[in-house]
Amino acid sequence: MDVFYTDLDHTLIYSYKHDIGREKRSVEIYKGREVSFITEKTYRLLLEVKKRMCIVPVTTRTTEQYGRIDLGIGKITYALVCNGGVLLKDGQEDPAWYEQSLQLVRESRNEMERAVWLLEQEKSRMFEVRYIKQLFVFTKCRFPQDAVRCLKHALHPSKTDVFSNGEKVYVVPKNLNKGMAAARFQQAVGVKKSAAAGDSAFDVPMLEQADLAMAPAGYGRINAGTSASVYEMSGKHVFSEELLEFLLDNF
Repeated sequence: MDVFYTDLDHTLIYSYKHDIGREKRSVEIYKGREVSFITEKTYRLLLEVKKRMCIVPVTTRTTEQYGRIDLGIGKITYALVCNGGVLLKDGQEDPAWYEQSLQLVRESRNEMERAVWLLEQEKSRMFEVRYIKQLFVFTKCRFPQDAVRCLKHALHPSKTDVFSNGEKVYVVPKNLNKGMAAARFQQAVGVKKSAAAGDSAFDVPMLEQADLAMAPAGYGRINAGTSASVYEMSGKHVFSEELLEFLLDNF
C-alpha cells in the first residue's frame, strides 16, 4: 500500500481567516458556522490522489475536532489524531494503539504534569490548560513566544518539545511526534512507499520519515533541521494545490 500522510490545517484546509480565493468549498462546520475550507482545485486533486494511494490525515486535532472535517472525497479509512497518539480506523479509536502511545510517553509524564502547572501560572494565558488524553498539553497565550521560552528553560529538553503556532502553545513528549506515528503505522499496516506534506515544526519528523515530502516556500529557513529531501513549493499558488500537483507528478 502506498500512503500519503498529510497535515490538515494550513496544509490541505484553511480557516475562514485565510484568503484562498472564491472558488472554495466548506469542509468544517462548528456551532452552525462554516469555519474551514478547501479550494475547488484542491478537491479535484484530492480525488485523483485518492485513486492512487491511501490518504492518512495526521493532525494535532483531537478525535472530536477531526470528526468535524469532511473533505467530500468519500471514506478515509485511517487517520492519526492527537499528534499521532490516537489511530482512527473508520472513525473509531484503536484502543491498542492508544495504550501503546501512553506507554511510549510514560517517561515524560512528570515533565508534562510540570508543564501543566507552569502554564496554569502563566500570566499571559487566555485559555484553559488542556492535557489532551494524557498525551500532550495545550493552551493559548497572549505572548506565546515568551511562554515557550519559559517552558523550554524549565522543562527537561530530553523529555519534552515545546511549540507555538500563533497564540497556541503546545508541550509534547519526545516520544510523541508525527514521524514516530508514521513509522508505527507503516509497521502496523504495511506501507510500500510514503509521501508526506506539512507546514509547521510539528510536521518535520513526518516529512523526514517519508520517501517524498512537501512543504511550503521558505520552510527550510524556518526549520533549519529539515532534511534536504523535503521539497519546498514555489509559493505562487495555494500550498494545498501546489503540493497535490507535485505529488501526482512525482510519486
